[in-house]
Amino acid sequence: MSNNVGTQRSPYSVFSGPNLGYVMEMYDQFKVSPESVDPELAEMFRSFGAPSIEGAEQTAAMSAVPAGDFGKVLAAYTLVDAIRAYGHLASDIYPLNDRPKDATRLELSYYGLSENDLQSMPASLFLKNPPAQVESGLDAVNYLKSLYTGKIAYEFSHVIDEEERTWIQSKIENGEIAVQLSEDDKKALLERLTKVEGFEKFIHRTFVGAKRFSIEGLDSLVVLIDELVRRSEADKVKKVLIGMAHRGRLNVLTHILNKPYEMMFAEFAGVPSAPFLPEDGSLETTHGWFGDVKYHMGALYKAPSGTERFLAYNPSHLEVVNPVVAGQTRAAQETTNHEGLPEQDMKAAYAIMIHGDAAFPGQGIVPETFNYSRVRGYKTGGSIHIIANNTIGFTTEYYDSRSTHYSSDPAKGFEVPVLHVNADSPEDVIAAAAFAFEYRQKFGKDILIDLIGYRRYGHNEMDEPLVTNPMMYHLIHKHPTARQLYGSQLVEANILKEEDVDKLDADVFAIMQSAYDKVKENSSEVKEKSNATPENVMAGYPRDLETGISQERLQKMNEELLSYPSDFTVFSKLDRILKRREEPFKGKGKVDWAHAEQLAFGSILQDGKPIRITGQDVQRGTFAHRHLVLHDEKTGEEFVPLHHISDSKASFVAYNSPLTEFAVVGYEFGYNLEKDQALSIWEAQYGDFANMAQVMFDQFISSSHSKWGQQSGMVILLPHAYEGQGPEHSSARLERYLQLSAENNWTVANISSAANYFHVLRRQAMMLGTEVERPLVIVSPKSLLRHPLVGADVSDLAEGHFQTVLEQPGTGQNPDKVKKVLFASGKMAIDLAEKVKDGEGFDHLHIVRVEQLYPFPSDKIAEIVARYPKAKELVWVQEEPKNMGSWSFALEYMQEIAGDKKSVSYVGRIHRASPSEGNGEAHKAEQQRIIEEALKK
Repeated sequence: MSNNVGTQRSPYSVFSGPNLGYVMEMYDQFKVSPESVDPELAEMFRSFGAPSIEGAEQTAAMSAVPAGDFGKVLAAYTLVDAIRAYGHLASDIYPLNDRPKDATRLELSYYGLSENDLQSMPASLFLKNPPAQVESGLDAVNYLKSLYTGKIAYEFSHVIDEEERTWIQSKIENGEIAVQLSEDDKKALLERLTKVEGFEKFIHRTFVGAKRFSIEGLDSLVVLIDELVRRSEADKVKKVLIGMAHRGRLNVLTHILNKPYEMMFAEFAGVPSAPFLPEDGSLETTHGWFGDVKYHMGALYKAPSGTERFLAYNPSHLEVVNPVVAGQTRAAQETTNHEGLPEQDMKAAYAIMIHGDAAFPGQGIVPETFNYSRVRGYKTGGSIHIIANNTIGFTTEYYDSRSTHYSSDPAKGFEVPVLHVNADSPEDVIAAAAFAFEYRQKFGKDILIDLIGYRRYGHNEMDEPLVTNPMMYHLIHKHPTARQLYGSQLVEANILKEEDVDKLDADVFAIMQSAYDKVKENSSEVKEKSNATPENVMAGYPRDLETGISQERLQKMNEELLSYPSDFTVFSKLDRILKRREEPFKGKGKVDWAHAEQLAFGSILQDGKPIRITGQDVQRGTFAHRHLVLHDEKTGEEFVPLHHISDSKASFVAYNSPLTEFAVVGYEFGYNLEKDQALSIWEAQYGDFANMAQVMFDQFISSSHSKWGQQSGMVILLPHAYEGQGPEHSSARLERYLQLSAENNWTVANISSAANYFHVLRRQAMMLGTEVERPLVIVSPKSLLRHPLVGADVSDLAEGHFQTVLEQPGTGQNPDKVKKVLFASGKMAIDLAEKVKDGEGFDHLHIVRVEQLYPFPSDKIAEIVARYPKAKELVWVQEEPKNMGSWSFALEYMQEIAGDKKSVSYVGRIHRASPSEGNGEAHKAEQQRIIEEALKK
């Protein structure tokens, strides 16, 4: 819709010597009598102002200043800098005009200047290419004020890079940000605003009291996104990904994602919307069987231009979708079907993140996500951020909401340029969008548009805002809408008549009514939707999926993983540790946890599935066990062995993440959603560090399939075990993931075998992108990482599959003597195994390791229990307190297996408020008590 209009290069640069003198003489004559000058010269003077010589104009300008007046010049320079830096404080950016403007630092008197002082200075002292009619310093100051205190305000002095600052300033001062719309463009813009407003008005009248979190007061948000989409299509962007909360979402779905009015009205009427889905396949929506409210749903629109538009599904928690969309954007930019690092095209896709004005400075997830903008494992070449600024948060006024002047201020710490724009001025909104897109494409950085409007109704449409915010809402009730204001502008400009504006409003209402009539006509034939879990979901995944690979393939891969370039120097101590990985292939020692992991990774890459593993210190591993990325001892150069295995068909990356869990987990979830063939893994430094990301587990990873129909195969590794290191380094809070387990939504495992870890990773990779794909939560070891009882033989990797249950060798050999069966997971199972050794003296019991806790392997456990008819007691043994861990979750299953003939009991810590002892000696004593009590006859 927009066409940028910029100031051309000065034509005077071609003149010199006598010719330039002649032109200057003619200009002086033109100022006195324009008609006395040659018409072509007169037109040039009108367009380009006073003649000047590029490169020499500053010197000439200074020489024109009378002697002794350089103090005034310095003051004038300070004034001009202040206009650029503080003009935003005096700008016309608040539609309700309810905030005081601060023009103190823009007053001439503040700097001891008068108009006469500035009149005596040439404009070229302050502007490189002053436009026509800007001749004196006073003209320059007034011109700059018009640019920096209008309906777009700028903040960019905090940007460190000089090239960026110069470019931004040049764009502003050369007039290149302003847009020129044709009459047809203006009519189209009014029609767009009429549809945006009309959609909200129709719902308001037709579905009285229904929640919709309307866009009204920020109607031009749609206009802003329209312009970004238009420019994206012109620039051949493949995908635009949008993240936003609920306010205005329905309008964005309708007018940006082209979701038909019929679908929207069907959802308000409580009938299925699927019958109204476009038949051309341009719109894709997904729904879970349990569903979600309409203003949380997303969609994918495939435009004829080839540019896809995606609106991310989102819960009510504000701002949490930001890192999810960032991760999806990174995945959309990457090509991963080759060995080595992924190839990233940062112009192939980008994110538009729409924030709330109260949430932006209030929610910590916002700066967490901004921090990724230039981090190599997370950057996406810049997101365009929009604050949908209602100037209120629910009922909270801005002065109770933040300590900053603007809600956008946190972004400045990341050197993000900020444009504040008046939402009631749609042409300026278009200009801001065009500028933001150009900046993002040029510099590959984030940029923010603070779109300042208001909220026409309460937080939802049933609220009465006059109760809590009377002053604001008395103003709002008197304030015309953006459509009314722009319609009046077009009438005043003789582009339209008043009756044309009214007719357009009536026509839009008729379109809405027609769509609703179609819904009413079809709704009587619609069957009521069932919330029952689909049969294919309840069926789960294939049992005992074969995941072994040949010993020959394993050995060749292992040799390649231990081969380094001749000029690469591995740290000698580490080299010796890694070389031990040759021994299992020589019949000596075991394949430990990290070794099994790396072999699994290599085989998955050979099978064509890319891998991305991130988290704090994952390259080395928290416990110095992994070493996926090696560093040259002399040069610091990185070497990734997994980039150099034969037959690899996919990319591999391991990134140490920023020190956060919340946004990182969301990012990796988003990455996996977009690239469902990729094995995306996040590892917590310690398992309970995931507490910081609980929203992501609750609202996205565990429930997205049920709510939104979005499947993920993300892997979460949570180091867990009680080793006397205190409350924060012991428990991964396993109970939380088990409490969230239902409807085969994910797999939760507490694994005590390196071979089982190898097989579960391969099983997970095989399920990626299929109907049975689901996340995998692994409670992974710490001290067990190198434990011989956890280690595997090469043959264990070459054959078999992931085993949900393992039986302890040496126990249960004589079924008639077994009086009780112990069940344990993870380190607790290994502690018991260490004590019983070969089983001698423990004929009275059998030990079962429950490797997979959800879905609970009831059938396999029941088969084992049936072999021991004289066992009257089934004992669940755990290291966690009784109110934590897996006991409460497993109890119901165990009671069902036990029936009336056996008892189910618990051995472990008592109920506790804190997960673990703070004293190492107390821990050892308690662990010993648990083991002795479990094993006693």
